[in-house]
Amino acid sequence: MERQHTADVLIVGAGAAGLAAALRIADRARVLVLSKDGIEGGSTNRAQGGIAAVMHPRDSVARHVRDTIQAGAGLCDPEVVQFVVERGPDAIRRLAEYGLALDRRGPDAGFHLTREGGHTQRRVLHVADRTGQAIETTLVERAVAHPNIALLTDRVAIDVITGEKLGLAPNRILGAYVYNRSTEAVELVHARHVVLATGGASKVYLYTSNPDGATGDGIAMAWRAGCRVGNMEFNQFHPTCLYHPQARSFLISEAVRGEGGRLLLPDGEPFMERFDPRGELASRDIVARAIDHEIKRLGVECVFLDISHRSADFIESHFPTIRARCLSVGIDITREPIPVVPAAHYTCGGVVVDRFGATDVEGLYAIGEAACTGLHGANRLASNSLLECMVLAESAAERILESTSAGLPPGPDLPAWDESRVTDSDEDVVLAHNWLELRRFMWDYVGIVRTNKRLERAWHRVELLKQEVHDYYANHRVSPDLIELRNLIHVAELMVRCALSRRESRGLHYTLDYPTAHAHAVPSVLYPTVDPLDVLQPPARAARRSRAKS
Repeated sequence: MERQHTADVLIVGAGAAGLAAALRIADRARVLVLSKDGIEGGSTNRAQGGIAAVMHPRDSVARHVRDTIQAGAGLCDPEVVQFVVERGPDAIRRLAEYGLALDRRGPDAGFHLTREGGHTQRRVLHVADRTGQAIETTLVERAVAHPNIALLTDRVAIDVITGEKLGLAPNRILGAYVYNRSTEAVELVHARHVVLATGGASKVYLYTSNPDGATGDGIAMAWRAGCRVGNMEFNQFHPTCLYHPQARSFLISEAVRGEGGRLLLPDGEPFMERFDPRGELASRDIVARAIDHEIKRLGVECVFLDISHRSADFIESHFPTIRARCLSVGIDITREPIPVVPAAHYTCGGVVVDRFGATDVEGLYAIGEAACTGLHGANRLASNSLLECMVLAESAAERILESTSAGLPPGPDLPAWDESRVTDSDEDVVLAHNWLELRRFMWDYVGIVRTNKRLERAWHRVELLKQEVHDYYANHRVSPDLIELRNLIHVAELMVRCALSRRESRGLHYTLDYPTAHAHAVPSVLYPTVDPLDVLQPPARAARRSRAKS
């Protein structure tokens, strides 16, 4: 098995953002795409609701921009919002060119549009309730067929390689170290451009709608490479995940509420109008806090989402995936309400980038959920995530092709991964324990409702775990669990630091100590500093590399 790879552009992540970027680049450059698991194992495949875009004459770019900014609670960048929303129709047309068949009102009619929380118009295009899966399948089929795209599965990125990390100037991206799950070996990838399309970090929480791979890898790698990170306190909790012991992490699409679903207390009483005049169509942060409040007030395990007043045919045609999943655990949504609870869903912050996905390190890009573009602000508007994936993939690809066509000198020789001074671990129980401890205290202390005391408790535990995992990393061979836990700890640290710095409640960050918002909204931006625990490899490995170079 080859231990080294070379590409013009390395894309870490094979979801909508990564594959869309690959397809736009591949006609003029060689692209290597890495997938952590199978090729369709990421968050895109789980997106049910749809993709928001202005596609109806009664809608307008101005309305979509206004809805996005209102949901973002004052922290959206208006220029970025305008940029993304204006390009929404082009993104839809591009997907259609790739072969995606979005639902229509009839054989010769326009798109079927649904409405979700925070939207004042019906503008969410979809493929029943499996839009993400349809987009992912379409992009995968195109990428697999492209001669300039190589896709490697079961690869877990460890760290990007920069000139600064190797003591070289200028400080630009040179490649990455990647763990191969199949061979259990670390591979070296040479690339002059690296795109981090790794998704979010909701696996840092005990309860999440995300797949197991959502461990903030791109955010942590970019931070260790010297990039700014911003708005990490804004973690979106989806209000409605199925509450059932046999239905781990299954999300009930917001479109269910958009089509008339009502949230009910266990006694059947509706409650959302007490929290917001928009009721079930309030933005996600408001709905999630309302559900959390009622669960804690009543001491119950869940609330209920009822769509059973709609016809069985309507439910089957609009929500076939949700109905089938609920039936598999004994719940018939055409006859009875669905037990639901909030769960961590989306990371609104991330690596600070411009509207072309460029980070602070030359040649390093971040797109999709890993990036902080200014589109989402303090709370993402429903179905804007897939829109951002497509639009930023296009703009990042344009920027990369501009610099690629200008020609770059060949990169320096890069040292192979050195494991000569580490051993296999016989204490993997430590990783399992630390993983569970981290996710539990993040849920308890950095969850839907926060206080300074809870955040300080989380901070102390993060610091202890960070040292413990660093020592483990310095002495044992890497494994997927170790790589992901290391990234989750860095992400947790960034979340807590941002949350402690925000002395107000805004959007998804709600603290009992500062329940009101300031008059002026200011993003939370963290600047990287030299941290002895944030090294590319343990000191022993680094020493071996420098001797090999000399």
